Amino acid sequence: VGAPARSPAIALDGVVREGDGTMTTWVTNDRRRFTQRIVKIGMQKDGYRQVLNGLQPGEKGVIDGIDSRQARIKAELDEAVRLRQEAQAVLAEFERKGRDAEAEAASILAGAKAEAERLAAEAKTRMEDFVVRRTKMAEAKIAQAEAQALADVRAAAADTAVSAAERILGAAAKGKVAEDLLARGIEDIKKRFN
Repeated sequence: VGAPARSPAIALDGVVREGDGTMTTWVTNDRRRFTQRIVKIGMQKDGYRQVLNGLQPGEKGVIDGIDSRQARIKAELDEAVRLRQEAQAVLAEFERKGRDAEAEAASILAGAKAEAERLAAEAKTRMEDFVVRRTKMAEAKIAQAEAQALADVRAAAADTAVSAAERILGAAAKGKVAEDLLARGIEDIKKRFN
């Protein structure tokens, strides 16, 4: 038994037993050109075989290249699936937020419309109340003016009647009797017109 030696290994599937019993594998340095090589195989462990002879440093077995490319492609596909799922989740969230925003906008619009209708009805009621109050005030002023005009007419009529009675009685009656008649007549006229 000697000291352990480092040697290249190749995947189990990368080695083919030819009809004459030799073991071969396909190798590449640049992943563009491939060469078939006869190799001498040693121990086997964890899905790999030790290559004792036939594989140069830097050369890769085709299966290793395919396996690594397969692993890289699988990782890229897994990442693409993850990104797609993430994009679908973002899209679903965006669509949900869009629906929520539309519902909120409709709610705000309905509330604003209801508020506008309420304010319009309130303004109409206030306007009607204002018109009724102004009409009542105008009617009261008219009634007051009519009452005042009637009182002024009565006062003028009374003054005219008193003046006429004074002249008539002054000419017809003389002395104390005339003064008493005149005073009573004036009092009666004043009572009737006021």
